[in-house]
Amino acid sequence: MKRDKIFEDLKTKYDAIGQDVNTHLSGLLHSKPITYWDYIQPEALLNLQVQRTNLPDEMVFIMYHQINELLFKMILWEIEQIATNIDLKTHFFADRLNRISRYFDMLSSSFEIMGDGMEVDQYMKFRDTLTPASGFQSAQYRKIEFASTELINLIDIRFRSTIDRDTPFSHAFDHLYWQAAGKNYATGEKNTLLQLFEDRYMDDFIVFMETYNTCNLWTKFKSLPIEDQKDVKLVNAMRHYDHTVNVLWVMAHLNAAAKYLNSGDSEVPATGGSDWRKYMHPRYQRRIFFPDLWSEDEIENWGVNNLEDHEILN
Repeated sequence: MKRDKIFEDLKTKYDAIGQDVNTHLSGLLHSKPITYWDYIQPEALLNLQVQRTNLPDEMVFIMYHQINELLFKMILWEIEQIATNIDLKTHFFADRLNRISRYFDMLSSSFEIMGDGMEVDQYMKFRDTLTPASGFQSAQYRKIEFASTELINLIDIRFRSTIDRDTPFSHAFDHLYWQAAGKNYATGEKNTLLQLFEDRYMDDFIVFMETYNTCNLWTKFKSLPIEDQKDVKLVNAMRHYDHTVNVLWVMAHLNAAAKYLNSGDSEVPATGGSDWRKYMHPRYQRRIFFPDLWSEDEIENWGVNNLEDHEILN
């Protein structure tokens, strides 16, 4: 009987960890049925929104960024499955990359919530209470970058020739592309935005950088057999992910910011104080996760042309 088979499977499971299956079955007699609210914990989620002002659109701003962080967690969850897979197959790699890209597709299209979903006047008032906080300080997003590519591809392009695999992680960290948002390279001085971010997360980042140094997406791809590296579905998935994260999502963010920061008589700085246009635009950052999968022309025009039009098709 099927019931007997289930019992034997359960017994085997609990025997393997030195547990009595009958004790666990007895415990089921006293357990209550699971409910949606117990499982998803909506009450906990819905009590995480704390406004600093009484302006209604601040709630939109808070919830939108919290949704972003949940999606970032989903992305890191999928990347970890690739990074820790000791028998990685191309179909698994491509499938997980497509999942991740769908999350970023969702992030890219969702910026209309920000761009069109708040009154400019309200935003310009409540944003003053947020200084020097910034979306720049999303630790999960920085971890996505570290887990996606080799560290050299995240180094400020001005300093890449001075950094290699023997460079201490702390030194490489100090020359990451996003340091330009808050560091004076002539003096070494960092603004409050960057200093607070590093005080909170730098030690964690260094450990994460070391962990993914040899198992990031780009390194995992290059560790595959040469024939697998030519797999059309996998290469297309890699290119789609790279372009979605480093061009489409960035440009959607930039365009949404422009509706507010460039809406008055003069352009205003980001809450963190950075030159947001230069800092955010892909053609300045030249951040590319998988550089060998793009032609010289595509790299030269990174962030200018729709590179998806040149995706490998056969």
